[in-house]
Amino acid sequence: MPTDSPAATSTPLPLRLRDLLTHLEAGLLERQHAVRLALLAALAGEHVLLIGPPGTAKSELARRLHRAFAGARYFERLLTRFSTPEELFGPLSLRALEEDRYERIVEGFLPTAGVAFLDEVFKANSAILNALLTLLNEREFDNGSGRQRTPLISVVGASNEGPSDESLLAFFDRFLLRVPVQPVSDDGFEALLKLESAGTAQPAEPLTNADLDNMATAAAQVRLSDEALAACQALRRWLAGQQRSLSDRRWRQWIGLMRTAAASEGRSEIDALDLWLAPYVAADKPQEVQPLVDWFRDECLQAAPLEAPWLTHAVEAFEKQLELEQSDRNDSDADNAAGKLALARSIGLGEREGNGGDGAMMRIVSAQLEKQLRRHYSPAHVAARTAQLDELIEQVQEDHEQLQSAARQLQDRLAPRLWWPPALAAQVLAGPAHTLDVLGGLLRRLMASRAGFADLPIDDTLTTPAPTPVTLPAPAEDQRVAA
Repeated sequence: MPTDSPAATSTPLPLRLRDLLTHLEAGLLERQHAVRLALLAALAGEHVLLIGPPGTAKSELARRLHRAFAGARYFERLLTRFSTPEELFGPLSLRALEEDRYERIVEGFLPTAGVAFLDEVFKANSAILNALLTLLNEREFDNGSGRQRTPLISVVGASNEGPSDESLLAFFDRFLLRVPVQPVSDDGFEALLKLESAGTAQPAEPLTNADLDNMATAAAQVRLSDEALAACQALRRWLAGQQRSLSDRRWRQWIGLMRTAAASEGRSEIDALDLWLAPYVAADKPQEVQPLVDWFRDECLQAAPLEAPWLTHAVEAFEKQLELEQSDRNDSDADNAAGKLALARSIGLGEREGNGGDGAMMRIVSAQLEKQLRRHYSPAHVAARTAQLDELIEQVQEDHEQLQSAARQLQDRLAPRLWWPPALAAQVLAGPAHTLDVLGGLLRRLMASRAGFADLPIDDTLTTPAPTPVTLPAPAEDQRVAA
């Protein structure tokens, strides 16, 4: 277990944790999720499984994690089907055998470690797995006729893929968090090649026994808010719809993990934002992670990027109607206008374009005749068109303001969050930002249409009644923007 530091620190724990995350992430490109999940799991006394190909810094993350805990011992092994219990739990004690006792010398092996890294965990044989089940879950090790407590804080497991045999599911279930780890993306490839060694420096203020005890005490006081409870119930229904479920034990462990996250940030309750952990608790396979991320963003936070199809069709309907009314001609004046245009041409206007004078006159005459050709509308007609648009514009402006306010509130809530990976925060905030851009563009088009209708030629002598309103599409049941 970690030991108490010689001198008590006055730095608040959230700041120390933030510094630890910075230390752990240094030089680990695109590993923000894995780093945060590993440290949070360790604080809560849970285990994390990293799933990904070799050479993706899984072991390096585990080695760094152990340095976050003052005095914690570290143990690391690559497991194969030929691995023996002695490799993990220590050799048999010859002296104990002479006294008819079957005991192991565990010093320096897994039973004395605070943080351990077990690579290719699913390749171990049943003898090792059975012993690991008790050690991981109970923090105890059967040594001879007795069971001894271990100082284990957390085990970081690693595998190229999930378990392929049902007999491994019980062991798989001991890892509360399952985190996919992929090679660095194309965007980060250049930074990978230029990366310098981050070294093996110790954190300035590693966590102590007292820190973990205080954290456990604070986490026990954190309550589950109504918002978070409703989100958990929604997730359970969603999983049931996918023919999947979480065991009661995993639900309880996850609540404990979220309590630790809240307590470490100085919060007294779990809220819906804490369910960002859902993809790494509820997914059994890496390919199940993204659908859960989408569920959390779209359904839990209502932050999906929306295209507003109903409003788009409504805008297009107004634009089409405006185009028709602007191009409509007054048949009674058409012959007169055509005759005047022919007369202007017969007297030579427009034939000496290079001189500027006659050509400019011809353009003036043409513009006046074009205006005369356009159909004129009654004041009631124009008022009806602009009134219908004003109603829709007001609705869209209200939606835009509400969404803008919700986006600001979400951003404000995310700002102090310690455990949220910045990439996830950016992804979630990008949804409302996109929807705001869509609404803003459609609002500008609506206002342009309104200006076009207001600019239609008006004949005050016309007494025609207001026209039939522009036919708008029926909003879909699931339409959430300007419907």
